[in-house]
Order: sequence, then C-alpha cells, then structure tokens
Amino acid sequence: MLNKPTRLLHETLLKSSELNPSKIALVAEGTEYTYSEFVYTSARIASILKEFGAQRGDRIALYMDNTAYSVMAIYGILMIGCVFIVINPQTKSDKLIYVIDNSDAKILLTDSHLAPFFNPILHQLTKLEALLFTGNEDAFINTLSSKLNFKIEFLPELIEDASPLEILPSCISVDLAALIYTSGSTGDPKGVMQTHQSMLFAAQSIAEYLRLSPEHRILNVLPLAFDYGLYQLLMSVLIGATLILERSFAYPALIFNRMKEQKVNVFPGVPTIYTYLVSSHRKKPLCFPDVTRITNTAAALPIDYNTDLHQIFPNALIYRMYGLTECKRVCYLEPELNDIKPASVGKAIPGTEVFLLTPEGDAVPPGENGILHVRGAHVMLGYWKDMELSAKMLKPGNLPGERILCAQDWFSMDEEGFLYFKGRSDDIIKTRGEKVSPIEVENVLLSIKGIREAAVIGIPDDLLGQSIKAFVSLDDLSLTPKFIQKHCMQKLENFMVPKVIEIMDTLPKTDTGKITKKNLK
Repeated sequence: MLNKPTRLLHETLLKSSELNPSKIALVAEGTEYTYSEFVYTSARIASILKEFGAQRGDRIALYMDNTAYSVMAIYGILMIGCVFIVINPQTKSDKLIYVIDNSDAKILLTDSHLAPFFNPILHQLTKLEALLFTGNEDAFINTLSSKLNFKIEFLPELIEDASPLEILPSCISVDLAALIYTSGSTGDPKGVMQTHQSMLFAAQSIAEYLRLSPEHRILNVLPLAFDYGLYQLLMSVLIGATLILERSFAYPALIFNRMKEQKVNVFPGVPTIYTYLVSSHRKKPLCFPDVTRITNTAAALPIDYNTDLHQIFPNALIYRMYGLTECKRVCYLEPELNDIKPASVGKAIPGTEVFLLTPEGDAVPPGENGILHVRGAHVMLGYWKDMELSAKMLKPGNLPGERILCAQDWFSMDEEGFLYFKGRSDDIIKTRGEKVSPIEVENVLLSIKGIREAAVIGIPDDLLGQSIKAFVSLDDLSLTPKFIQKHCMQKLENFMVPKVIEIMDTLPKTDTGKITKKNLK
C-alpha cells in the first residue's frame, strides 16, 4: 500500500494506518481510537453491510450524530464500493423521507435517540431493506412497529461478532462515493454526486493550502452532513492527523475545555460560531494559544472581527474561503493577505481555475461583476435524478465532454486575480436602476459596534422597483434603526442605504448555521 497511488477515499485510511497504526486517529466523546482500530472497526462494518445485501453502487444512509460509529461507518461503506449519504440529525420527518426515498437508500444507520423523528415514517420507507442502530437497544426496540418489512439490528452487537472484511478493490476512482444533499434553501434538497476522485482531489487541495501535517489535531463541531464538516474527517485521515470529533457547538464551555485538554491546533468554524466567540470575548476575554489555523466558510466573516480573532487565536493563521457543495471549495485567501485584501475571498484552490462570465457568456473585465465559473477535478458529476438542474449548473467546457461548474454567484475579480463575492444571482437587488450587492451593505452594517448579525434583501417597491430592507440582531440593545441608517448614509451611496431596518432577536439559519434569506421575505 505504501508504494501504491491512492485513488479511493478509503485507501487514505489504509495508508495512514499502515504508516502509523498506533497513532491516535480519532477522539470521540473523550475516547481515543488508533488508526489500526479505526481500520479494524470500519472493516467489520463493511462485512456487516455485505451480509445485509449491500452491493457496489448501493446507497447507504447515515442519520446519526457525530460519533465514532458514524465516522467508521462512512469508511466501511466505502470499503465495499457503496455510496454514503450523511443526513443531519436535526433533519425532521418530511425531509428525512424525501432524502431516503430520493436516494433509493438500501440500508439506514441511525441512533436510538432519533427514534421520535423516524419511527412515525418507517412504514413509508418501502425501499429500505435494513435498519442498524446504536444507543439504547431495549428502549428503541420497544418503540418500533411490528409490521415493518425490513430487518432491524443493534449495530454495536453486530460489530462485536463480525469478522473484518478482507479489503479488496471494490470500485474505481470515477465511481460515486457520496451523495451530499444540500440544505435546500430553495425547494427540495438536491443530491450532489461526488466521486472518489473528486472528493480525494478536493481534500488534497485543501490540505495543501492549509499547510496541514500529521501533527495537526483538528477539531470538528460541524455536522458530517455538512460538506465542510465531512472534509475535516477526510483531510485528517488523508494526512494521518488526529480528529477531535464533537457532536455540535451547542455547549461552548465544554468545547472550550476540550480544545485546551486535547491541544487542538486547527479550528474550523462558520460565521455563527465566530460571532459567538467574538461576542463572548468582548464580554470576557478568550484565548486559545495552541490553535495555529482557523478556517471559515458558509458565509463571509465580517472584516470587523479581525482584531478580536487575533486576540482569541494569537498564534493562528486565519483562512477566509468560499465554496459550494457542487465542488466543495472554490477559492481561499492566503492568511498573510488578510490585511492587504480584507474584502477578498482569494484565488482558486491549487489545481483548479476560475473565471467570470456575463449571463450571455462573455468574458468580464477586471473590476466588473460577473457569474463565477469553476474548472477542476473537484466539480460534481451532477445532481442525483435531476438532469435539468444539472444542465443548468454544468456548462460545456473548451474540451470535448468537459463540464464547467456555473456557480450562479456574482463576483468581481481585480487585476491580480483576487475574487470578491457580491452575492447570489437571486440575491442581487435592483433599485433605482442600479444593481446592489447585499454583501456590501451587510459588511457596513456589521462594522457597526453592537450589531451581531445582518442580512439584506430587496422588497417590492412601486417607485424604485425594489427597495432595500435590512434585518439585524444586536448585542447593544440601545441601537436604533435611525442610528443604523445614519451610519449607512456615511458609508454607502444613497441608493444602497436600507430604506427599512428591522431588529430581530436572532436571524433564521440553515442547519449549517448560514443565514437563510428566504425566511425573511
């Protein structure tokens, strides 16, 4: 294995285990697992899944918390050439039915404490052949209907009795590895098809620009159903590092203690987490000197946070990034350029290209806004069972058969090739004959001390076409809409100043912590 090229995702686990079998690969709920234990348990799960009839290409769903079982099951699924689907444990019944049915999942792995959400719908899952669960066996069995047409088994017991599968080549690099369902900000969730090749390429590229090494200890509090959370696992295994896995960021004090006791040195977060950290730090100073890298995605970090983040993480490189599930990551800003290019999300990740086009397909000159297009091995195959939407997002490239991802997001690019996010195509506001980027207005709002969150949308206006409405949540409750509007007038052109400002306790968010504007309209 050491001298063979790594083509499949699970081969990265085998290689890291072969290089350093006794190295701690995973710390989950305080329990440590070595790389050899990781491989052994994953191979047992692979053996179990085969016994339940799983074959190459079958979809297997995980509706589980971030646990050792869920992590090892992902690699067990890959070992037999099957496709994994991680469903956020916060997903409720209707969406759960949709994802399991849409994916044609053959086996469902879950946790007993999630029974209230899936028990009522189990009789509707007619394609399911087996349900394997962890947690409280007796309590779970007692809640189940006796009329179900598939097998139900307790996974920990099966693992104890199983023999590890002999791991042989089970698929090739262009085979499907995962269906990653987007949060469904519009309509039903979309199953993004990613191959072993595309996911391995993305993990390698990201690990390269983050300058990760086997000595790193990566914290993950993000759900594995969120591709950003999933890739913390994939990258950690790829480079032979240690992953500190937590169920969520719901109990910050517990996470802070875990960070210190485990000497975490890589901290991936999303804006809601950083907003909490900055807000807490301004009340009572926080400091994590062991952390050498922090990363952010899902939405832009306010520039105003720079000073606070450097105080909270005094020894950390701060990575600003932009990506979308359809290709995982698009671009990143070198940490050394944060103060030089504070509004930029950087350049294309290693091994890829990006460019901007008008809606008509013409090239966009530097400084002008255009729609982002992405070229590289990380681009998805398409959307599961949705050829029409796939055709909208994947455009023909210069080479025969090549597919270029049209991100449907607006950017500008400066003379040096640095990208600046302007907004989603659907988010751009047309007012008084001008196009307004909500991001520009939101950045000004977030620069006001005392504003915690901000979102800007366009609302119908008989005179203006659209007028600008801002929603904010506050740390400083003395702030008024009039004061906020006055500040905006000092920083923005008149046509960009919000006409209406609504103060809310908190702004609505997706499962991944991203502010969802559809619930504000």
